[in-house]
Amino acid sequence: MLLACLPYAQAQQDPGRFEVRSASAELKGGVYYLNGWIEYRLSSETKQALESGVPLTIRIEVGLIRDRRFWFDPEEASLNQTYQLEYHALSERYLVRNQNSGEQTSFATLFSALNHLGRIDELPLIDAALLDPDADYDVRVRAVLDTDEIPGPLRLLAFWRRDWALKSDWYQWRLARD
Repeated sequence: MLLACLPYAQAQQDPGRFEVRSASAELKGGVYYLNGWIEYRLSSETKQALESGVPLTIRIEVGLIRDRRFWFDPEEASLNQTYQLEYHALSERYLVRNQNSGEQTSFATLFSALNHLGRIDELPLIDAALLDPDADYDVRVRAVLDTDEIPGPLRLLAFWRRDWALKSDWYQWRLARD
């Protein structure tokens, strides 16, 4: 009887997905700010680990690339925004902590916590004065589940399991210069 249910149980395993749905940069007061929306769907394994008390670290990577014609486009600037997602079984709450600022927010559901993580609102990107006025720049952004921050024994498992290799593709666009 148990063997008959096994293929159905395996079919229910969600591989998860991170996807940058939209992103843009706007100039305000001489500074470019990043706005965007990232859809996070944890894999069944990462969700189970989270609900078992393993904190997950999600990193948003942003790069500013100067467009050059005859050699590799160098990354002029980069920014990593890191968040830690935790589940507290006693309070049955999900905590999202911004590792850069220390700000922490509590949510009743995983869906709410992931939606909060997915909104990027006016993240300072770069001061416009640092950019060459005659050059073109591209901005790119992606989201990554940082497996280096997972506790030791699980890190080895995460290295070999595809369900832990969650990252979005790079989302890239031309920086609009005003």
